[in-house]
Amino acid sequence: MLRRDALKFFGAAAALPTDSLFKSNPDSYWRKLREDQFYLPSWRNFLNNGTLGVVPKPVLKTVEDYMEKSAGLLMDEYPRWGYETLDEWRGEMASYVGCKTSEICFTHNATEALSTVAAGVDLKEGDEVLLTDQEHPSGRSGWYLRAKRFGITVREVKLPVPPKSLDQLADTMISAIGPKTKMIAFSGILSGLGFLMPIRQICDAARAKGIMTLVDGAHMNGQVALNISEMNCDFYAGSPHKWLFAPAGSGLLYVREEMQERFYPTIVTGQWDNPKIGAARYMQMGTNNRAIFEGMMAGLHFHKEIGSERIYTRIHELAKTVYAKAKEVPYLEMLSPEDSKMYGALVTFRFTKDPAPLWPVLKEKKIWTTAGKQLRVSTHIHTRPEDIDQFFSVMRKTLG
Repeated sequence: MLRRDALKFFGAAAALPTDSLFKSNPDSYWRKLREDQFYLPSWRNFLNNGTLGVVPKPVLKTVEDYMEKSAGLLMDEYPRWGYETLDEWRGEMASYVGCKTSEICFTHNATEALSTVAAGVDLKEGDEVLLTDQEHPSGRSGWYLRAKRFGITVREVKLPVPPKSLDQLADTMISAIGPKTKMIAFSGILSGLGFLMPIRQICDAARAKGIMTLVDGAHMNGQVALNISEMNCDFYAGSPHKWLFAPAGSGLLYVREEMQERFYPTIVTGQWDNPKIGAARYMQMGTNNRAIFEGMMAGLHFHKEIGSERIYTRIHELAKTVYAKAKEVPYLEMLSPEDSKMYGALVTFRFTKDPAPLWPVLKEKKIWTTAGKQLRVSTHIHTRPEDIDQFFSVMRKTLG
């Protein structure tokens, strides 16, 4: 599909509530947006956007439309990706995330991007990779696989929970650097705990010592303001399907231009070693469904049409409501930092009593959260204030 056709279709399917409604009655604006733009039924209370985001109607329609056009071969190029460089889409995404087109490529998800980095960087036996002790399994497993096969060393740094400040987190990581450390891999926003890491401070310290850095940004795209170049990292992995309204099966990989000469792809076909296509060489992996990436770009357009600042303000205010309500519950221990500037739309707490009776009741009430002694609530623009109220009301009635 040509870009102008994609935008024409997207625009026809995505009549958003008006700015005048937002200015006069913000609550009505967000309620109407949920009702008009998402397939979520009124009975669904979804508080786990951090695991899998919700695809808006115009995004799904874009995917469906492209699949239909590709079935009829109504375009003049192959309806696929995996051999193509998708320069136009990469350029628009690069502009949004703050890097050069030559530094970004598309993957199936952040896990694939993280594994590609773990497998492709130049490390030898005895070299050390530094992680935090709070990394998602996808951020850890690639390094432990390489350690098992090739003898690198992986060391996890224990973070303070909850942290007192960004400086405390930075000092914890930077002071852990050792003589054999060659790579620091850490989350920009911790998946389990939700707090933001001091990315630039860590990356600056690492760069000064000749150490590579990888930022797991699975929770960053669409949740917080993002400029990869300003982070000063060498690699970045993203998951647009969480906060950027993209369909599952789409991801991002950033490789700093200066790193590309000594970084190798994992899955290869023709052009894998062509430096003229920049980071696009890392997405030459054979025939794949391009409709997913048409949907990813529609998700980006949807996000931009609403506005990054408007979205962040809404989801952050909801998260602060979650924090305030959780702090009032005597059997909840707060794991998210008290300073709201240190988290975006994810708030995490730990039960100090057995929460097992809560899970069947939540399921019965159609309330979707994470489960376990440690629970994370993640809110997006489709979250209603009454969803948060209902969750805590059910919790109190069930657990006391």
